[in-house]
Amino acid sequence: MATREDGELAVELAAAAGELLLELRATALSGRELGARGDELANDLLIGGLAERRPDDAVLSEESADTTARLSADRVWIIDPLDGTREYGEDDRSDWAVHVALWENGELAAGAVALPAQQIVHDTNDPRLLPPRPDGPLRIAVSRSRPPALVEYLATELGAELVPMGSAGVKATAVLRGEVDAYVHAGGQYEWDSAAPVVVAQAAGLFCSRIDGSPLRYNQPSPKVPDLLVCRPEISAKLLAAIASQPENQEAAAEVRVA
Repeated sequence: MATREDGELAVELAAAAGELLLELRATALSGRELGARGDELANDLLIGGLAERRPDDAVLSEESADTTARLSADRVWIIDPLDGTREYGEDDRSDWAVHVALWENGELAAGAVALPAQQIVHDTNDPRLLPPRPDGPLRIAVSRSRPPALVEYLATELGAELVPMGSAGVKATAVLRGEVDAYVHAGGQYEWDSAAPVVVAQAAGLFCSRIDGSPLRYNQPSPKVPDLLVCRPEISAKLLAAIASQPENQEAAAEVRVA
């Protein structure tokens, strides 16, 4: 069973990887070269720390080869050593993150999301209290470079404001900080993109699911996660209804009923 010590380890490792990435960012490296080196060194730090402190646990990392051994393990650490590599490679951007999550016996159990350039670590041991929602339109975090058609549809359908941000971890935890009301993603991701943000969000009482309202599953044979919804609990029904009303989602539902 996951313990408070597991959560503390997630914080410790995410923060240490973040410090390493900040130090590397202060060197002469830049752009893609900086991002690639950051991915490599942060991954080495996390993998090494887990091997030393939790040698019996399996690991699924964006930057390491996947193996089927994790599928028979009771405990699997799901990590993204540098979420938002593009943003990390740009000097003036702070919207990148480090993800460390623990999956145990079918459920996400502990984790941390570090935002090193913002000097913030969100974690499951001490979840942040959700601030009151301000008056005004719904605010939805969206990719700054490739907003999916679904989010554009929601903006029109709900009169929502789209707020561009970098990494998935930054967008999901922005709901915790009260910067947005929801993060909706339908463009395809992987388990390491969302595991830590989701477990941290759930610990703080946020609603997390697939965009059809079904549960998110982790440590699956394929690490792909097609879509994701993280939002304030009081608006989850409204968002799910709006998502279901998108014409292509209605067509897909009709095909399922016919089949």
